[in-house]
Amino acid sequence: MSRDAAIAAAERYFDEGGFARDLARRVAIPSESQSAEGQGALRVYLEDEMRPTLEALGFACRLLPNPTAGGPFLIAERAETVNAPTVLGYAHGDVIRGLDGQWREGLSPWRLAERGERLYGRGTADNKGQHTINLGALAAVLATRGRLGFNAKLLIETGEEVGSPGLREICAAERTQLAADLFLASDGPRVAPERPTLFLGARGIVDFTLEVALREGAHHSGNWGGLLANPGIILAHAIASIVSARGAIRVREWVPQSLPNSVRAALADITVEGGPGAPAIDRDWGEPGLSPAEKVFGWSSFEVLAFKTGNPEAPVNAIPPRAHAHCQIRYVVGTDPTRFLEAVRRHLDAAGFGMVGVAPTRSGHFAATRLDPDHPWVAWAAASIERTTGARPAILPNLGGSLPNDIFADLLGLPTVWVPHSYAGCAQHAPDEHLLKPVARQGLAMMAGLYWDLGEGRTPTG
Repeated sequence: MSRDAAIAAAERYFDEGGFARDLARRVAIPSESQSAEGQGALRVYLEDEMRPTLEALGFACRLLPNPTAGGPFLIAERAETVNAPTVLGYAHGDVIRGLDGQWREGLSPWRLAERGERLYGRGTADNKGQHTINLGALAAVLATRGRLGFNAKLLIETGEEVGSPGLREICAAERTQLAADLFLASDGPRVAPERPTLFLGARGIVDFTLEVALREGAHHSGNWGGLLANPGIILAHAIASIVSARGAIRVREWVPQSLPNSVRAALADITVEGGPGAPAIDRDWGEPGLSPAEKVFGWSSFEVLAFKTGNPEAPVNAIPPRAHAHCQIRYVVGTDPTRFLEAVRRHLDAAGFGMVGVAPTRSGHFAATRLDPDHPWVAWAAASIERTTGARPAILPNLGGSLPNDIFADLLGLPTVWVPHSYAGCAQHAPDEHLLKPVARQGLAMMAGLYWDLGEGRTPTG
C-alpha cells in the first residue's frame, strides 16, 4: 500500500483501456443542455451513469431537481472520519451542441474515436473526460488503500453550458451538506499541453450592446450621402474611444489599479501556449507594459464580439438607419462590475457620443474570483503535483475564461483549486472536440497523487 502503487493503478486504468471504455459510454449520452432534445439525456447521465459509478465507490447519492428552469443536480458524499479533511469536487455532465455533420469524416460527436494521441467526441475535454479522470483516480486510491483517508463530496450539475441555472440556489440550500475544507475540481485548459497547471479562480464576464439608431429606414447613398449621419461610422468611432488601436482599454474603471505582487510573481514563469494549431500571439496588443500571461490572467480585456450595420450579406447603396455591436468585458478581482455600464455611459457622453445606447445583454454575470497564490492549499497542491510529475506546475491566479467559481469561493467560502486536464487547442464547443491522451494519462497520475496525499494527514487543515 503506497502512493506509487495508487499512481500505478491509475495509469493501468488508462493503459488497459478502462478509461476509454468509461469515457466512450459517457460520450454516447447526448446530454446537450442547449437543446430541447437533450433535456432527457441530462437526467440519464446522472441517474444511469454517474449514480452507479459513485455508489460503487461508496458514495451516497441524491438527485435534486433544478429549483429554477434547467437540468437536475447530483450530490454525492463518502464520509469516513470527522478528523480528516473534507474535499468538495465539482463536475458538469452537460455538453454543448453536438453539431452533427460538421465533424471531420469518420468522426461523430457521440462516438469516442481514437486518432493518434487524440480521443475525439463531444465532452471529451469539456467536461466528461476531465471528471472521468478524477473518478478514475479516486477509484485507484480506494483500491490501493482501502479507503480514501479523507471525506469526499461531489456536486455534478447539468447546466454549466447554459450559465449554470439553479446552481447558486442549490448551493445556498445545501450549504451545510456542501461544507468542506477545500474545493478541488477540473475544467478548462492547461497553460500549455505539456505543463501541469493549477488555476485558482476565474475572470468575470459582463456582456452588453452598443447601439446607434438614428432614423426609420435606409436612404439612398447617392441622394443622401454626405447629408445624413451614418450610424456605422458613429459606432465605429465610439468603440475607438473605448479601446485604442492596439487594444488598450481607455475606460479605466474596467481595469484594476495594479497587479498584486503575489499575482505578478505567480505569472513570472508562465508562457501562454495553446498547442498545435493555436494562433500566434499579437504581442503588441492589449495593456502596455504587461506580459502575455499578465494580460490574460491578471488584467481585464474588452472585445467586440459582433458588429452589424446595414445588410452585410447583401449590401445595397443605402445609408443604414442603425448599427449595433455585441461587446464583452472579461474582468479580474479588483474591479467593480456593477459600475461597468455606468462608467462607459459617462465615457461616451464625455466623448460626445450621447446618441450611442448602452444595454446589458444578460440578466447577470459570472463574477471574478481569485485565491491568493500564497494560500497554503496552493503550496500543498503544487508540491503534490511536483512530487508526481517531477515538474513545477504553472500556477494561474485565475483562468482567463469564466466559470461559476464565485459560488464556491464566495457563497460557500471555500479555497478553490482547479487542476485542468485539457488544453486551449482542444476544439471544445466546436466540431472535432478532443482530449490529448498523454495529458489524460498524466492527469490520472496527478489526481491519484493528490487524493492520496489528502488522506495522509498532512494537509493545511490537517
